[in-house]
Amino acid sequence: MAAGLAERSCLELSAAARGPPRRPQEVVFSPPGTVPLPAGRYGDSAGGFCYQESAQLTAATRNRFVRWTTSGDTVELMEESLDVNLLNNAVRLRIQGCPFLPGGVHLCEVQSHLVILLITGQTVHRLLLPHPARMYRSELITESQMQSVFTDIGKINFRDPSNYYVIPSVPGLASNSVASAAWLSSEGEALFALPSASGGIFVLKLPPHDAPGTVSVVELKQSSVMQRFLTGWMPTAIRGDCGPSDLPVSLSVHCLDHDAFLFALCQDHKLRMWSYKDQMCLMVADLLEFMPVSRDLRLAAGTGHRLRLAFSQSLGLYLGVYMHAPKRGQFCVFQLVSTESNRYSLDHISSLFSSQETLVDFALTSAEIWALWHNEENQTVVKYINFEQNVAGQWNQVFVQPLPEEEVTVRHDQDPRETYLEYLFMPGRFTNAAIQKALQIFSQGTERHMDLTWDELKKEVTLAVESEFQGSVTEYECSLEEFWQLQVEFWSKFYACCLQYQEALSRPLALHLNPYTNMVCLLKKGSLSFLVPCSLVDHLYLLSNEHLLTEDDAAIFDDLEMSRDVVCLVQCLRLIGESISMEMAFIMEMACSRLQPPEKAAEQILEDLIANDTENVMEDIHSKLQEIRNPIHAIGVLIREMDYETDADMERAHHLNMRMNLTQLYGSGTAVNVVCWGVCKIATIRFLICRDLLILQQLLLRLGDPMVLGGGQLFQSQQDLLHRTSPLLLSYYLIRWASQCLASDVPVDTLESNLQHLSVLELADTTTLTPYKLVSGPQTIVELFFQEVARKHIISRLFLQPNTSLAETSLNWPHLITAIVADFLPLLWPSNPGFLFPECLMGSCQYTQLQEYIRLLQPWCHVNMGSCCFMMGRCYLVMGEGHKALDCFCQAASEVGREEFLDRLIQPEEGEMVSTPRLQYYNKVLRLLDMVGLPELVIQLATLAIMESADDWRSQATLRTCIFKHHLDLGHNSEAYVALTQNPDPSRQLDCLRQLVVVLCERSQLQDLVEFPYVNLHNEVVGIIESHARAVDLMTHNYYELLYAFHIYRHNYRKAGTVMFEYGMRLGREVRTLRGLQKQGNCFLAAINCLRLIRPEYAWIVQPASGAVYERPGASPKRSHDGECTAVPTTRQIEILELEDLEKECVLARIRLTLVQHDLSTAAVAGNSTPEETVALLVRAGLFDTAITLCQTFKLPLTPIFEGLTFKCIKLQLGGEAAQAEAWDWLAANQLSALVTTKESSATDEAWRLLSSYLERYPSQNSLYHRCVINKLLAHGIPLPNWLINSYKKVDAAELLRLYLNYDLLEEAVDLVLEYVDAVLGKGHRYFGIEFPLSATAPMVWLPYTAIDQLLQALRESTTNHYNVVLYEKLHDKMEDYQQKVSVATRDRLYRRN
Repeated sequence: MAAGLAERSCLELSAAARGPPRRPQEVVFSPPGTVPLPAGRYGDSAGGFCYQESAQLTAATRNRFVRWTTSGDTVELMEESLDVNLLNNAVRLRIQGCPFLPGGVHLCEVQSHLVILLITGQTVHRLLLPHPARMYRSELITESQMQSVFTDIGKINFRDPSNYYVIPSVPGLASNSVASAAWLSSEGEALFALPSASGGIFVLKLPPHDAPGTVSVVELKQSSVMQRFLTGWMPTAIRGDCGPSDLPVSLSVHCLDHDAFLFALCQDHKLRMWSYKDQMCLMVADLLEFMPVSRDLRLAAGTGHRLRLAFSQSLGLYLGVYMHAPKRGQFCVFQLVSTESNRYSLDHISSLFSSQETLVDFALTSAEIWALWHNEENQTVVKYINFEQNVAGQWNQVFVQPLPEEEVTVRHDQDPRETYLEYLFMPGRFTNAAIQKALQIFSQGTERHMDLTWDELKKEVTLAVESEFQGSVTEYECSLEEFWQLQVEFWSKFYACCLQYQEALSRPLALHLNPYTNMVCLLKKGSLSFLVPCSLVDHLYLLSNEHLLTEDDAAIFDDLEMSRDVVCLVQCLRLIGESISMEMAFIMEMACSRLQPPEKAAEQILEDLIANDTENVMEDIHSKLQEIRNPIHAIGVLIREMDYETDADMERAHHLNMRMNLTQLYGSGTAVNVVCWGVCKIATIRFLICRDLLILQQLLLRLGDPMVLGGGQLFQSQQDLLHRTSPLLLSYYLIRWASQCLASDVPVDTLESNLQHLSVLELADTTTLTPYKLVSGPQTIVELFFQEVARKHIISRLFLQPNTSLAETSLNWPHLITAIVADFLPLLWPSNPGFLFPECLMGSCQYTQLQEYIRLLQPWCHVNMGSCCFMMGRCYLVMGEGHKALDCFCQAASEVGREEFLDRLIQPEEGEMVSTPRLQYYNKVLRLLDMVGLPELVIQLATLAIMESADDWRSQATLRTCIFKHHLDLGHNSEAYVALTQNPDPSRQLDCLRQLVVVLCERSQLQDLVEFPYVNLHNEVVGIIESHARAVDLMTHNYYELLYAFHIYRHNYRKAGTVMFEYGMRLGREVRTLRGLQKQGNCFLAAINCLRLIRPEYAWIVQPASGAVYERPGASPKRSHDGECTAVPTTRQIEILELEDLEKECVLARIRLTLVQHDLSTAAVAGNSTPEETVALLVRAGLFDTAITLCQTFKLPLTPIFEGLTFKCIKLQLGGEAAQAEAWDWLAANQLSALVTTKESSATDEAWRLLSSYLERYPSQNSLYHRCVINKLLAHGIPLPNWLINSYKKVDAAELLRLYLNYDLLEEAVDLVLEYVDAVLGKGHRYFGIEFPLSATAPMVWLPYTAIDQLLQALRESTTNHYNVVLYEKLHDKMEDYQQKVSVATRDRLYRRN
């Protein structure tokens, strides 16, 4: 652009603090030996100190400075940093009863300390603080905050006599001068120069802080020798001792290695220079020689004069003097020149005049003067001038921050409360402190409002004004108009209060100029602002008319004619801008806000201007336009100067880790505020320029004069310019809106869910996004963006260029702030391809702000449209409007592959298969919707994506799987089945099928599961259900029943039967409970039922494998106890089961159930018992009928039943009443034949009767059952009941005899033999089952001789027992008798045969 950037106006940037006022450390000290002076004796003052290495990139004190304000006996010191947020950086020091001299605060750096020298009306003080370079090593400063130099000020001992001194009454401090100076000598002594009451100067010297010594006072006076010495070259020198007219009104000191030059500007308009070491006056200069002098001025005391020094290593020492005269003032700049013989003189460099009345402060560099005035209207005026280059003496303007409007206009369609709150709390307008003080006064001090945040303050203000207003409404009813008027009245009253305090806190006290970085600050009563260079367009537009005329001569551009055209064009814009009323301006604001075309609004404003043109402004504009040679070209130049559109996106930020000392550069809250407020100011000014330019273009179109349009310029060119200006205006409107839009505080849970979303999108680890940290005061979204994202980009662009040696780079504030703002605007520019700003808003959860940003952007900006749609989708998603979000995501899909943000979004992960960009985009969005939990939308989007993936079967498989999963989750079973069948990947299809089976089973939606057709998937379904059936608990899942239903539905009865039989077998093995046995019975019945439905030749099934070992895919190998894999049996014998086998199993199952129902304790063993084991269990339980049924079914002998029943009879016979009572239970379970008895029978009788009935009912070969019963009885020593003996006698008397013999029952054996012999001989033969007794005609009979012989032998051997002898004889005789009868019968028979 133009060459003369240095000679351009400046802007004041004072971002109003929105956080609570800082709470300084309070220190109070009452020096002994002082008399309290009135606090208002001296006026308020301010000043600043900058560290020597503040411009060095690698220094710990980089971009740090200290500022202070004094008021009465209090000084408030604040350390500021542009890089890091300093902790404990404010201290309020009160020296009771000792008001500070204006400018009586001096700071000095020594190697290890920062020394603060304070001068009050009665005392001088020295404070030592550790130097920041000692507290931190610069390369370790990577945190965003660190301790200030004032952190430990509370540890200082203010009462230490070596660090303060009461000013002695002789020579005494001059009452009518406030000049002072202080410095440290090279030996570490603290020196204070003060005006003496008797005229001249006295110097107090405190010894070094670490060495003993006494305080000395030296008065600087001219000796008579010196007087004579000076007379030769300065005839105007005053002879004799200093008179009161020589009282210094301004003091400055210049330190040398072992001396200090003290410069005193005195009341007599003379400048005196002293050497402190020699205590000599080295020079006296009459300054009236350098200004036009009147007699009155020469006689008046020069109390308003000021003196400043500026030292440059290359140029030497400069002195700047302000000579005050009524109604005018003059600056003189001198250079100190020394000759060989230690003589000094002043070389006059420049004289500059100013018309301002009251100079507040001025600052001097070796090239410039910066001055601060108050004019007649008590407004702040700041100007600067380069006295070396500016020959014409033309001051450059500084456009200071205006105070807020005196009145807020509230239209009748607006709510007064909302309007005033919006105006009061608009960022950059009022400080938190001003509103808090106004609130305190307004609520009449009833409450202390301290440390309120911005939002809390807003609530408190609303409450305070509303309560005052409510208290004043006395009428019960009032009209809407009256109510509105009252509201306006109270709010304007509070607003006036705020304005008053804002004005007081905005009063400038001093200029602070950093000679190392060329940074100029304006120090105010309650805040700090920075002065930064103004860009050319803003400079021309803001410049007052008289200045703009002089710009006409300056070559703004290389082409002089073009320069004049541009200046004339800007003058036209100024004329338009000054004519626009508030209502007209509002038309354009509303058009931008409501997304209406700005061209139409400009046309309407132009019509209003023409209609209300009372001062012939249009004629002036028309005549000014005539002066422009080529208006179209001039407008094009102006538009180009304001356009920040770039061809390609700025480079993304390098990692600043390798340059640790750059990570925090300009990262403090102060720097962020300044940069962003600079952007806001530029956007505000440029918006007005574009607005006025649009109106002017509409005017040009309306005029249509070929002369005005520069010799037949085409109408089309004008239209093109109009369409270029409109987006420019909207861009600046958008940036201005963002600069004033506050960011929201974000709850932690929102942050966490946002981070999850970002991790799904794989954006969380980019350099762009870090969660929004909650700060003390609310940030605007532009400040948030600069702090979190943009700053790193800009710093890396500025400093990490090749060939940049950082160690040699010193920071130049005007150049850097200009470069940073110039680099920041393209990052915010809506029509640039970079998308960092909306991305940052998304990453920081600023969803409402992001939605509004996109709303303002979308109708006219056609860059990053897809990215904006995606962002809007994200916002809708968070707000819970899923369908709107889906629409946005679908719209964004069309821009994938064309926009940088969307390209980054779809970068594939490592190992991820690469598909088309749009499919990758859909994949990301699907994952996001899945995480948020919106299955309907996932299905919709996946269905859309399938159309895109016609040729990519892998993607199709993924998407169909996704659709299946979400349909299943939603309970859309049929749709899930359809999606499953359409899946082109067999393995995924199988996975889906498996999931379908499991989920529908868990939901008990078995009818759907059974009825699906499963084309080409039948065996897979069966396999899945079987494997699940065999793998899970039988009682909690019904997979077998499902499989049974599945086969029955398809009329596959044999498989259905096999399934139920296997189920029943497993129930017996694994579920040994009553319920398990009930189910087992039902299973076997179902299996039988299935086989009965098949033709007999096919009514068979394969016996399922025994045990729970089924080969399942993926099952772990079974191991023995020592860890070795057990061998799997290679072959299994296949066993075929027919209907009869199943019926047997069914009987067994039913009997087991009967057993368990009778005795639950048997469940654990009965479930899987064999028929033989079951018989034993039934016998033990007393279920003899059931046991017999089982034995008959499985063709088992009944012996165990008879033995068991006999044993129970024995127990009953021997047992007591308890056994009798218990017996009725099992007796009742067996069917007894009805008997009619006259007496009541016992349980024992019934048991014997049951045994008897069984023996009759179930005859056995060789009377096996009788024998086993008798055997059992005899074994237990129980006498045989008669019915048993009688019944067995009929069947096998010989065996009975043998049994008697076996159990040594000799008497019973003898009786039996006697009866048996009688029976054979024909006496009672029917009782022994002998049909024909012994006779010659009957068949042959026989006797068990062996047994009888054994009996006789036994009786013979036991002759000791007399009774046995009798028995023996009886039996012997009987046998003898029988033998005779047999002989007779035998003879008869033989006889008859012969």
